[in-house]
Amino acid sequence: MSEKRRKNRLVKNRDAFLVSAAKNFSILRKDWQLYCLLFPLLIWFALFVYKPMGGLLVAFKDYKPDRGILRSDFAGFYNFFKLMFDKTFMREFWGAFRNTFMISLYGLIFAFPIPIILAVLFSEIIHDPYRKITQTLTYLPYFLSEVTITGLALMLLKQSSLSTGIFARLMLDIGFMPDGKILETARYFRPLYCITGIWKESGYNSIVFFAAIMGVSPALYEALRVDGGNKLQELRYVTLPGISVTLTIMLIMRIGRMLSVGYERVILLYNISTYSTGDVLSTLAYRMALFVGNNSNTGMGAAIDMFNSVIGFFLVIGANYVSRRVSSTSLW
Repeated sequence: MSEKRRKNRLVKNRDAFLVSAAKNFSILRKDWQLYCLLFPLLIWFALFVYKPMGGLLVAFKDYKPDRGILRSDFAGFYNFFKLMFDKTFMREFWGAFRNTFMISLYGLIFAFPIPIILAVLFSEIIHDPYRKITQTLTYLPYFLSEVTITGLALMLLKQSSLSTGIFARLMLDIGFMPDGKILETARYFRPLYCITGIWKESGYNSIVFFAAIMGVSPALYEALRVDGGNKLQELRYVTLPGISVTLTIMLIMRIGRMLSVGYERVILLYNISTYSTGDVLSTLAYRMALFVGNNSNTGMGAAIDMFNSVIGFFLVIGANYVSRRVSSTSLW
């Protein structure tokens, strides 16, 4: 009897699988053009996202270029322990970790709210041509390269015997900075990095929040006006609750990138005077992998990147868990 029951269960599972396969095939056949458009994206992800993950093996190898990744000797977690506890590298590693965290914290506190404020201001502009021009001007820096944006910032803040930037001269005139050496002062590097990032990215990042604000029902605003509400009350009771889901998701994603400070802008901005507050994990990995000493440091460069990614992964998990418990809104 048990054998017969088992056969019946197998037949039912087979029939359910065939029905599901036929249904999925009919969906694929109906919208095959859309799935064909999806193939280039899948190929791009396979080649440029998933395939490079094989390079993470370098973090666990005593990598030698002449032997390649697979034939290099397995080192386990030696590269990680060497970075964190070896006297030669630990001070530099933990200093870069601290700088990375502080720069990201500056960005979270000061840079994250700016796109939201811009989106609210854009939504209050009634004159459409003026709003489009203003939005275009704020989006424009995002499409310029890091070299261009950083070069402009350096030109505005430069202070030398030959020439002085506009902002540097302004700070000299108002007495905010008597020596005017913004670029050579270590404590100003983090604010400078954050302000440059705001200038470049805030306008473009406001698109998501502006779209969310435009999705809020106008009837809610009209009801609040009927009850005598003002603009601040509209913002507090209608706009912010209406975009709370978008805010939460974007905040979770931003927290997940807490340690993902790109090396391009840092390398372009910092110098020997600001090295103590400007060196981050990505620039340390860059130097370890390419310029420091012997070839074995390539493994430590990969270990830094993997450490960065693992911490970011746990930050996303933690932020998503807290958000789900507090607000019932999460990525999954």
